[in-house]
Amino acid sequence: MDSAPELEKDKSQDLASRFPTAYSILFLLIILMAGLTWIIPAGKYDREMNEAVGREVAVAGTYHQVEPNPQGIVEVMLAPGAGFYDPDSYVANAIDVALFVLFLGGFLGVVNATGAIDTGIRSAMVHLKGHEIWMIPILMSLFAIGGTTYGMAEETLAFYALLIPVMMAAGYDSVTGVAIILVGAGIGVLGSTINPFATVIAANAAGIPFTDGIIPRFVILLGGLVICIAYVMVYAHRVKRDPSRSAVAKQFEEHKAFFLKRQEAEQHSDHLTGIQSVVLVLFAVTFAVMIWGVSSQGWWMAQMGALFLGAAIVIGVIARLGEKGLTNHFVDGARELLGVALVVGLARGIVVIMENGLIADTMLHSAAQALDGVGGLAFVNLMFWIEAAMSFLVPSSSGLAVLSMPILAPLADFAGVGRDLVVTAYQSANGLVNFINPTFAVVVGGLAIGRVSYDRWLAFIWPLLLILILFITVVLSISTLL
Repeated sequence: MDSAPELEKDKSQDLASRFPTAYSILFLLIILMAGLTWIIPAGKYDREMNEAVGREVAVAGTYHQVEPNPQGIVEVMLAPGAGFYDPDSYVANAIDVALFVLFLGGFLGVVNATGAIDTGIRSAMVHLKGHEIWMIPILMSLFAIGGTTYGMAEETLAFYALLIPVMMAAGYDSVTGVAIILVGAGIGVLGSTINPFATVIAANAAGIPFTDGIIPRFVILLGGLVICIAYVMVYAHRVKRDPSRSAVAKQFEEHKAFFLKRQEAEQHSDHLTGIQSVVLVLFAVTFAVMIWGVSSQGWWMAQMGALFLGAAIVIGVIARLGEKGLTNHFVDGARELLGVALVVGLARGIVVIMENGLIADTMLHSAAQALDGVGGLAFVNLMFWIEAAMSFLVPSSSGLAVLSMPILAPLADFAGVGRDLVVTAYQSANGLVNFINPTFAVVVGGLAIGRVSYDRWLAFIWPLLLILILFITVVLSISTLL
């Protein structure tokens, strides 16, 4: 009687196994974007320096067609490498993110060599026995605070290797760990309130104070956070009761073996030694210093990479790993995240093709024409979908704000709605798309660390996306009518 369901399950697993890897998907997207440069007319807006934004921005009404620069096979092959270091892009380069990932991997390799993380996880699970589920709302709220205040995104890559083993040890799956971080920080960015990389830059580019429209953004932030926490908690509870209902059920045991390999290989005590306790304190302090540096000192990838390198050296010395042990474990740890570093550059190559092919401004000009003469309610909702479509091409919140706000925000005056709603529609759309955007380093990097394939992530998150789209649409529509 059970043969039919089993057959369907096998077919589903076979389909998942045949789904392309992130590397193939991204390279195919590079080829697709290159093909579009042969079809979409090349064009540009004039640009001028905007002191409030601190960058050059497009000037409304200055779009003009230019000599096309279609991208061929040579440009396609050069794009991933150019994605690491292109100095002329309005979107952040990938080399700093990739190097940060390697330094992070080295740091984790050294910490893991001390056994402190494994013992700490076992100890935590003993104390949290029966209450593990409450880690989800607490941690997602903390990540959301980081997202709404300073746009926490790339720096979340440091937390995946720490949190996923904890979730696995608690009986959940790797998708739960990925969701806590990616969805938690993502809903914070989606509902940005004082985020300088989204709300502030976009408001300045739109010519309004960033506090305008803050009430609808708070509603989106708090309502969206409740929705996301409930969704992840229900999923995690279901997986713990029945692992076969996991989005990565086929890889469940493989993930347990990988993320908990040191715990399952040997029987260890769940009591920390003195040195392990010191290592865990230094481990926590390192992350605290990173958050402090990013949120208040203007740190970015170079400073964070240096922090993890220095912390690895200090921990290696305290744990008496020796010179060879320290360097070997550091290199081994970096090697485990090498694939993540490579996929970051590959994702950025898509934007390089679009920029070099001179089609970004043409797409923006077409969007502005589509909004011309539209009524207020339709205008705001159409703006949301236009910004969502553009977010796939320009995943950077600051990059998209600089590109689109100077052109699209003034159109709100003719539609009879406030420019603040344009900013809210932009950041909501950009935040929503960046839950799944394959051109966004945080998505492809986080999934790579969590060993969750892109199709399995889509299978997990698509119902949540539909709920959030409905919720955001209602908030935007009500705000337009008030």
